[in-house]
Amino acid sequence: MKKFLLFALVLLVGNLTLRAQTPRLDAAAHQRSVAEFQETINKEFKNPKETPLTPAERRAFKTLPFYPTDYAYYVEATFVRDSTSQPFAMETSTSRRPLYRKYGELRFELQGQPQRLSVYQSVDPLKGPDLADYLFLPFADLTNGHGSYGGGRFIDLRIPPAGSTTLLVDFNRAYNPLCAYNHGYSCPVPPAENRLAVAIPAGVRSDH
Repeated sequence: MKKFLLFALVLLVGNLTLRAQTPRLDAAAHQRSVAEFQETINKEFKNPKETPLTPAERRAFKTLPFYPTDYAYYVEATFVRDSTSQPFAMETSTSRRPLYRKYGELRFELQGQPQRLSVYQSVDPLKGPDLADYLFLPFADLTNGHGSYGGGRFIDLRIPPAGSTTLLVDFNRAYNPLCAYNHGYSCPVPPAENRLAVAIPAGVRSDH
């Protein structure tokens, strides 16, 4: 996974997070898109150059466990930019404290209830130009430790075009930090403001 070892070591997934905001997919197209995402991440876990798995684990690997794809967890959020946020040291699973700044806030509904999540941008000067418009969405929910990884999950997003006030967020694309598979990694911990009081049974599952 070429971007795996950069700041929290994230998967770059395209399709819904292109530089230009893509239209909302219908249910059938969304199902296909999530299937492609799952196929891609499985291939990366099987690739010895990209996987976080040990050689023995990789040889035995078949597929990651996924929740059933659910269109209800593919949401259009109101995107509120934050131009005043200052860099802060994000907590991780180790003593490492990478610098991020809050780029904005996503406001949406799940299960009939209003929700908010902050999105962050790394201020790492070593990041490549292909990550210049990358946004990091770490979050926790009530499935953590009860079907999904206890340490929370991540979603990758891209900065929408200037003037855009919406952003598509697909929780079916939520994936685990590398720490879920190998404790040798240092992974961001979702900030308190990104801990939701609802269950999100979508995306990658975990027995941990």
